[in-house]
Amino acid sequence: MELKLNMDEYLPLREVVFEALRDAIVHGEFEPGERLLEVALAKRLGVSRTPVREAIRMLELEGLVVMVPRKGAEVARITEKDLRDALEIRLSLEELAVELACKRIDEDGRLRLREACENFREAVRSGHVPDIVDTDVAFHETICELSNNPRLVSLTKNYGEQVYRYRVEYVRDTGYHGKLLREHDEITEAILLGDVEKAKAVMHQHIYDQEQIVIQNIKQKQDTV
Repeated sequence: MELKLNMDEYLPLREVVFEALRDAIVHGEFEPGERLLEVALAKRLGVSRTPVREAIRMLELEGLVVMVPRKGAEVARITEKDLRDALEIRLSLEELAVELACKRIDEDGRLRLREACENFREAVRSGHVPDIVDTDVAFHETICELSNNPRLVSLTKNYGEQVYRYRVEYVRDTGYHGKLLREHDEITEAILLGDVEKAKAVMHQHIYDQEQIVIQNIKQKQDTV
C-alpha cells in the first residue's frame, strides 16, 4: 500500500500527515488492530517522526487510533456498540432525507438520481471496492441533496465520514453486492414515484441489514482472535 501526502502550503506538516493516515484508516487500507509504527510510517511518508507522532495523537482524539500499553498505537477496532450508535444516527438522517427527496425532487433531480444509481451499478460490475464505496456514498449524498435542505446535506456529509469504515467492511463481501443493487434500485424507484412510505421502508431495511452483517463480521473476527 502506498501512502501519499497531499501537500498544502497553508497546513502544518502534522495536519498533512494526519489527513493521509486518516484517509488510509477510513478507507480500510489499515486493518482494525494493525499497529502504527512511527519509524516505518515516517519512512514511507518521507517525513521525520515528529509529525507522525503528532498525527497519531490527533487520530487518537478522533477515536480512530488507540494506545496499547507496551505495544504503542494501533488502529481502533470496530466495536458492535460503536456500529450501533453510528448507524442509529445515520438511519434517522437518511429516512428524513429520503422523505424530503420524495416530496421535493424535480426533473434535474430525477436525472441525477438515476445517474447516481447507474454509477453504483458500474462500480459493482468493476468489483473495485474503493469505487463501490465511493459511488455508494455518492448515491446517498445525492438523495440528501434532493431534500433541498442545505443543513441536512451538511450534517449528513460530515457524519458520513464517521461511518465510512463500516461501509468498507460491508462491501468487501461480494456476496452482498446483488442485494445492494436491488435496494438502490428500489429506493430510486420509490423516490421517482414519490412513494414516501416505500422509500423510507426500503432505506430502513437497507441500513439495518448493513448493521447486522457488519456485526456478524465483527463477532467472527473476535472469535478468531
